[in-house]
Amino acid sequence: MKAKFLGSACAAAFICLPSVAAAQTGPGSESEEGSEAQSSAPSVQQTQGANGQIIVTATRREMLLQDVPLSITAFQQEELTERGVVGYEGLAQNTPGVVVNRPTANFNNFTARGIATNGYGANLQGTVAIYIDELPISANGNSTILDPSLYDVERVEFLRGPQGTLFGSNSLAGAVRIITRAPNAREFEASALIDLGLTGDDSFRQRYNAMVNIPLVEDRLAFRAVGFYRHEEGYVDNIGTGVHNSNTLEDVGGRATLLWEPTDRLSIRLGYSYENSQPQDSSLIIPAIDRRTRLSDRPDLFQGELTTYNGTIEYDFDGFDFISSTTYATYDASFYVDLAGTYGQAFPFALDAYGYDDIFVEEARIASDPGGSFDWVLGLFYYDKRRDVDYAYRSTPEYLAMQGITGLPDEYYQRFGAHFNSSELAGFGELTYRFADDFWVTGGLRYTRNSTQGFTEPGGYNSNYLTLAFFGFTNVPVTITPVAAATGLKVTDSQASWKISASWQPSNELTTYATVATGFRSPVVNARAGLVSTLDPTDIVIPDGADSDSLINYEIGLKGVWLGGDLRVNLAAYYIDWNDIQVQANRVSDSIQFATNIGGAVSKGIELELFARPWPRVSINLVGSLNDAEVNDLTASESAISGAVDGTRLAAPHFQGSATVRYDFPISTNDSGWAAFNISHVGSFPGLFPFVPGQPGVVNPTYDFTEAWQNVNLYVGANIGDLNITAYVENLFNDSSITYVHPEAFLESRYATLRPRTIGFRVGYNF
Repeated sequence: MKAKFLGSACAAAFICLPSVAAAQTGPGSESEEGSEAQSSAPSVQQTQGANGQIIVTATRREMLLQDVPLSITAFQQEELTERGVVGYEGLAQNTPGVVVNRPTANFNNFTARGIATNGYGANLQGTVAIYIDELPISANGNSTILDPSLYDVERVEFLRGPQGTLFGSNSLAGAVRIITRAPNAREFEASALIDLGLTGDDSFRQRYNAMVNIPLVEDRLAFRAVGFYRHEEGYVDNIGTGVHNSNTLEDVGGRATLLWEPTDRLSIRLGYSYENSQPQDSSLIIPAIDRRTRLSDRPDLFQGELTTYNGTIEYDFDGFDFISSTTYATYDASFYVDLAGTYGQAFPFALDAYGYDDIFVEEARIASDPGGSFDWVLGLFYYDKRRDVDYAYRSTPEYLAMQGITGLPDEYYQRFGAHFNSSELAGFGELTYRFADDFWVTGGLRYTRNSTQGFTEPGGYNSNYLTLAFFGFTNVPVTITPVAAATGLKVTDSQASWKISASWQPSNELTTYATVATGFRSPVVNARAGLVSTLDPTDIVIPDGADSDSLINYEIGLKGVWLGGDLRVNLAAYYIDWNDIQVQANRVSDSIQFATNIGGAVSKGIELELFARPWPRVSINLVGSLNDAEVNDLTASESAISGAVDGTRLAAPHFQGSATVRYDFPISTNDSGWAAFNISHVGSFPGLFPFVPGQPGVVNPTYDFTEAWQNVNLYVGANIGDLNITAYVENLFNDSSITYVHPEAFLESRYATLRPRTIGFRVGYNF
């Protein structure tokens, strides 16, 4: 299989590579080269708007990226396809100031501008909100977070800094917006993309995507459908289960959208989407054994199934637009994890949990028509979610029989159910006033009321299995204790987030801005509040939960476009004051996780994006960031419960960035080729706070740092009519550096690495 695959990849590369030599040696004047370069397929930086600028909707209305007074990186579908970006990893590697903590598929947490206490955030809301169109899909850190398909998207926008005024709570450090393409009622469209790759010696990666767009009534009614399937064989061996390449991923899904425009003013859009992502095991490994080896008694499963229904109505009134978006979604997710590392594999200890989310989201807003002195947006937002979780802690039949432990109905020594109700109601608005064509001020305000409450369902049970196993008792029955139904503390919180910014354009090519903005996260309730440890009653009693935390971000920046778009620079500097930080702590005796608050931290840094075309066929894209983030305000009791001390680094690198160099060349009068080199770098950072919660001064045995790593990718492509072909090598130097450190002791396999070197090709066709 490997020989056949490499032959196919070389054949794809052969289509492109001879043309490079032809372009280098063939005749052509400088003016001809410029003309040919302009006809080649544009990268993201060359699309949309005047001078190649991108149009974004980060302010809930269309604006040139240059005019938006905040830091945004935007990706068009063309660049995502060319670079093979199908998920969060690729986005993070090409966005300044951002890393993604991704121990395995469907387990993602972004860190932006250093705002993270560890890379896991168990029980906590993420600090970067993730939206698919109008649906927020981000969740708390010990839940699976779907890594959605990025095929046939209009654009992906990564907004950095607090986005609370327009995107609500939990956009504390930023927001990711995945904006899918709407149906086109004017012409038929269809496309397909196949991506085949070989990872290492025997891991085959397959990705298939297709889209069809059908105008049913010209200019009035259209239907668009997208389908995708991924089968990516793993690259990690599980020595506990004996499975080679155990972390195989299967992912299938699609979208269907109907657009009806009965008049020039009214638009109605109905959408359905489905994605079922089924990784067969975790990707976490044990470096002390091998960087491609893991251990668990059964596969660790982080699987998710997301189904979404959306209806959007837009009406163009005289002077303003009205938009109403209504979304209902269900999300079923597994969280199966081997916890036996807690006690050094002395006895079986695992959690099989399954969650069911029902989510309803409504947002209605009005936005002014552009062109006047005033631009404004007003809106209402409502979010309601019920999460049901079935917890089942297990041993194994073999161990129970060997130890003679009896009295359990099956291998599960503890079962109980819980559900959590959370809601958010908010009113928001932004107003921009233009004092002159070159100077304007924007103010925004959002008032939010959050409510969250947890409930323990009747019918569960607990036992003293952990005590019997820990102390080595044999031939004894367990003691069964019913888990009583309970109503947890209802936590409500009202918060106002605001921002104000001033923008000045000293010339048509340059925009400068200064912004002050605030953000917050929703309060968190602990599912097991009040629980006393059965192994050590003197250990910490689980508290009720964590209150909202908040931050204020001070930022100055500039955005420049020169030489007709051949030189573009975005530069931002920020200072962030973060207070009442929500943190995840672990009770030492039984590894029960809980959320609480501690004092404060400061993060400051610089972000740079630069695009340059020094020669007609050569383009250079640089992104990078410098960051310094650390705890700066902590009481002795907060230090004891969290494991932090003054001066502790937050979980973010000091330096992160990427560079891409691209060369475009002609193949024929209408066809073009290109070659690109991309390198990404992320510096080392700690995975958690240094000391054991509840034991001041005792260094946490799981305290560790990621390694600084580099990911180098090569691409060669050809655009021949409607056919696009790309040959690639990802992770050229097979970097196996540690990119993630799990902060908790219960996992035997606690580290993650980059996917090994992958060689492949992509073939796309637009009908």
